[in-house]
Amino acid sequence: MKSWKRVPWIAACSLLIPLVFVMLYPSVISGIVCALWSVAVLVVSLYLMNRQAEAERRTIVQSMEKTAIASLNHHRHDWMNDLQVLYGYLRLGKLDKSVQCVERIKERVTEESRISKLGIPSLVFYLQSFRASGVALELHVEVEEELQLNALVSPEDGESLTGAIADAIRAYQFGGGRSSWGEVRKLTLSFGQDHGDVVVRLDGDQTPDPETVRHLEAVLKGKKVRTEQLPSEDTFIQFRMPCGI
Repeated sequence: MKSWKRVPWIAACSLLIPLVFVMLYPSVISGIVCALWSVAVLVVSLYLMNRQAEAERRTIVQSMEKTAIASLNHHRHDWMNDLQVLYGYLRLGKLDKSVQCVERIKERVTEESRISKLGIPSLVFYLQSFRASGVALELHVEVEEELQLNALVSPEDGESLTGAIADAIRAYQFGGGRSSWGEVRKLTLSFGQDHGDVVVRLDGDQTPDPETVRHLEAVLKGKKVRTEQLPSEDTFIQFRMPCGI
């Protein structure tokens, strides 16, 4: 994968050959040969680097396609399970259980609909595919009604916010206070707006250690996202980003 990085160096070194030839046998012909050699090296280098860049783009696209397919399959599996449970309750005549099952399905549809309307492609993709990642962490997402982040922050700031959220979730997942064997940890991610700021709060069963906070602050240095620690024991961490495109 790193072979393309050596192409410019190999090309530059190969130019020493005609240069040495010109120095040893200075003439018009040797100068023409040196010029043609340089042009050939430049063309070949550009060709090889473009091919490698295209290969890397294909690899990235294929990785994203695999993630998207896994996410769709996971969601399809979840919907099939919900429908089978609902069908079983209906066949048994348990209307109260059926109503509860429909309410759960309705809540999931509402949650996924609000996530899809957040408007930051990388964030929507990350949240929608999180369940399919095989992570032993139950993530719930709450979005303030009618909140659309793409209308509040620039695409660059949106990417920064996505990175901060992903880093915080990863820190929560692998941080201290691990759950007992067989128990799935839960984390609630809430999106809202407060006094002209976009506010993202992570609520769980642990508070971040000082090292985690320092790491997140270092990652966000120079960006508009800033971290906040709240006195609530249920809040892992909170992010604020001023609105403005």
